[in-house]
Amino acid sequence: MRDLNRRGVIGLVGGAAAAWPLAVRAQQRPVPVIGFLHPSSPDTLADRMRGFRQGLKEVGFAEGDNVTIEYRWAENRTERLPALVDELVHRRVAVLATPSSGAILAKAATTTIPIVFVSNQDPVRVGLVASFARPGGNVTGVSFVSAELSAKRLELLRTLVPGAARLAVLVNPVDSAAENMLKDVAAAAHALGMQVQVFNASTKGDIDAAFAAMGRERPDALFVGLGSLLTGRRHQLAHWAIRLAIPTTFGERQYAEAGGLMSYGGSLVDAYRQAGVYTGRILNGTKPADLPVLQASKFELIINAQTAHMLGLTVPDKLLSVAHEVIE
Repeated sequence: MRDLNRRGVIGLVGGAAAAWPLAVRAQQRPVPVIGFLHPSSPDTLADRMRGFRQGLKEVGFAEGDNVTIEYRWAENRTERLPALVDELVHRRVAVLATPSSGAILAKAATTTIPIVFVSNQDPVRVGLVASFARPGGNVTGVSFVSAELSAKRLELLRTLVPGAARLAVLVNPVDSAAENMLKDVAAAAHALGMQVQVFNASTKGDIDAAFAAMGRERPDALFVGLGSLLTGRRHQLAHWAIRLAIPTTFGERQYAEAGGLMSYGGSLVDAYRQAGVYTGRILNGTKPADLPVLQASKFELIINAQTAHMLGLTVPDKLLSVAHEVIE
């Protein structure tokens, strides 16, 4: 009789133990979904996505474990962004992470879904937030561009090409950052005594046409603006700049890696890591309005020494000494 009772007790305990994980799993919160929207394509974002996932990990979230990320890529076709924003808003994602171009559209589409941006322009100037310290509303993020950054890029280019007096500036006029960037570059060029000529490009064909015009105008140097279209065409830009022997400064290291002469700008990998941290904090309950906009604190000067050699330029020691990387 005692053996029978003992077997019954063991059976009850075993049954309870087997049922316990199911009960616990039933009480667990559903896995949150992050919407990640970018105007470019995934092949250009691999390093930044590693930074974003690292930021999430720092606050306790791992993709495929306790968080899901739904990706939307515009493949350098900015006209697709509104529809992609609508998809993620209707999906009711827990947080929407996107560059400033997507964030502007997302802010107009929702006042409830938290938005975390990585911005290549002043987020106050374009109306994303009320202020850096108190963003307000459902939007916050990381900004890595300022008037001082444009001035610094131009100063570094002038150090490499001290005789440059005529500056070409290539921008995508459709990009929301173009107008403000042009003002910043014009002010910086004026301070250095340089003349500015603006060239616009919104398509691959426009880029070819712009460089054909530069071939006739023969500027001393070129300043390339930011934006997904130009980033996606970085190999084309680097090729043209070398072909026409125009010393060129870019805003992202990807250009220098593609053969561009030099790049200077905020570390996008670190900016996306910070955006990942903010996204995770929001998932943990912090309101976007309580997270001040972060300004990029890491900046990188990348010099392509091989391209400098092809252009017949000698990189001064004072540039080499401050460069974060020299591509040989």
